[in-house]
Amino acid sequence: MLANYKMWNTVPQISRALLDQFKFKGGPITFKDALKLSTMNGKQLKNSILQWAIQGKLVPQDPNDEPASVLLDKIRQEKERLIKEKKIKRDKNASIIYRGEDNSYYEKILATGEVKCIDEEIPFEIPQGWEWCRLRDLCTVFGRIGFRGYTRNDIVEKGFGAITLSPSNMQDNGNMNYSVVSYISWKKYEESPEIKVKANDVLIVKTGSSYGKTCIISDLPEKATINPQIAVLKYSFVNNQWLTYFLNAPFAQEQFRKYVIGTSIPTFSQEKLSSTLLPLPPKNEQEHLIKKLSLLGKCIGSYNVIQQLIDRLDVDIYDKLKKSILQEAIQGKLVPQTAEEGTAKELLEQIKAEKQKLVKEGKLKKSALNDSVIFHGDDNRYYEKIGEDTVCIDDEIPFDIPANWVWIRLDDICSFIHRGKSPKYSLIKKYPVVAQKCNQWSGFSIEKAKFIEPQSISSYKEEYILQDEDLMWNSTGLGTLGRMAIYNKKLNPYELAVADSHVTVIRPYKQYVVSEYLYYYFASNTVQSVIEDKSDGSTKQKELSTKTVKSYLVPLPPMEEQMRIVEKVEELTQLLK
Repeated sequence: MLANYKMWNTVPQISRALLDQFKFKGGPITFKDALKLSTMNGKQLKNSILQWAIQGKLVPQDPNDEPASVLLDKIRQEKERLIKEKKIKRDKNASIIYRGEDNSYYEKILATGEVKCIDEEIPFEIPQGWEWCRLRDLCTVFGRIGFRGYTRNDIVEKGFGAITLSPSNMQDNGNMNYSVVSYISWKKYEESPEIKVKANDVLIVKTGSSYGKTCIISDLPEKATINPQIAVLKYSFVNNQWLTYFLNAPFAQEQFRKYVIGTSIPTFSQEKLSSTLLPLPPKNEQEHLIKKLSLLGKCIGSYNVIQQLIDRLDVDIYDKLKKSILQEAIQGKLVPQTAEEGTAKELLEQIKAEKQKLVKEGKLKKSALNDSVIFHGDDNRYYEKIGEDTVCIDDEIPFDIPANWVWIRLDDICSFIHRGKSPKYSLIKKYPVVAQKCNQWSGFSIEKAKFIEPQSISSYKEEYILQDEDLMWNSTGLGTLGRMAIYNKKLNPYELAVADSHVTVIRPYKQYVVSEYLYYYFASNTVQSVIEDKSDGSTKQKELSTKTVKSYLVPLPPMEEQMRIVEKVEELTQLLK
């Protein structure tokens, strides 16, 4: 069952409607292509499709289309007209990219006549009729000039100025969101007419963590400009929708990453942005690509919703299967019982003998010998005998266990159960303190620990120093209450570690009780589903008292069976991953 589930989950189903949209030059999408697509999430699929689009692999080429070289000639002529009208400035870096007789790519700077080979920049071949060019060849990049920036004093209320757009207004889907906007004074707005935005302008983030994000202006509700984090692309001579698709494609985004300087506030210059290399399709093909990408975008949206549902189902199924495995384990149903391994009653006698030895050595208080005895009565009910008193505890027993197991109080199989101490913290990284955040269901993490004042370690008795295989149980706070981890000395690079007052340390007699078995029991639904009911305090601050922890009922198998259970649980959970 697990193998079938894993195979099904590895290759999630893709919508037939989505696959039907792929018509490559060689015909419909192949099974190999479909298999590759099926392993992608929505974002990966979108990026792959955009990359195919800019490589000319998404729609077939029409030999009757006017080639991109003609389009570039027309663009240069139109730019000359705008320069004469003083609407744009002549770009000193304007260039022509061409293929030489040696089959290498060259770039010629028009202003100087300088020619250089750019083979190392060209990442892939493009179809016949396409041309390589720079972003500056297709449009003009504008940004807010430093001395025309603005301060808080320039921020005004709605009605007293224009919208100033920020990266937060730009959505990942390439559209704009105007639900929350800021305004700058009309004076600042009019100060920089070149960055007044209008419908169909393209915006790109050049400063901040979302650098490279690109959107096209649509449904602009009011007059607007941009803040210093954004550049606007104007006087475009290509379809801006196509330009937006290109700038969001992996090839363009990779170039932006190379442009970035700074780590705390990543940024790239408008000059670098203008030098972005791009493959230009014929004008008619741009239109075909836009239609295809728009249609695929809707399909991808549906696919992404389905993928998210599958991912949630994956997590849900994993969680349910793991809980089922743990429940089977702690009820004695996961591995068979073996007579040769003895009984848990015999194991308890060994623990009792160990306790008597420790009492004689003065390492254990005499009260530790006052164990309870839990047994099945003739009436098929469970009873507990402590000294001379016997009480029925049938309502405490959550399930029946195999005949060679016993129910036992946690305190009777542990040498130490106690909360940690409230520490005096220090910046000196010598003695770490295990707190709630160190104990995750994914495991123990010392990296999240703080440190105590080194001199205060002398106030800790020896038993409070964490030992290998100690259980650490989060005992306060909603959200973390009941979460448990096993202390692993190998994961602590420091000399020792202690626990804080929010963590209960549970130290079983490790030669008789396997810590991992206890961990799986306390991680099971039997314990976790009622953990808050077992705790004390208000709804805002629940707490597992040490008394409650000590009195927890535990189903105890023989030692060897404990080890087999742990091995089997680990084997099965590994298969689920």
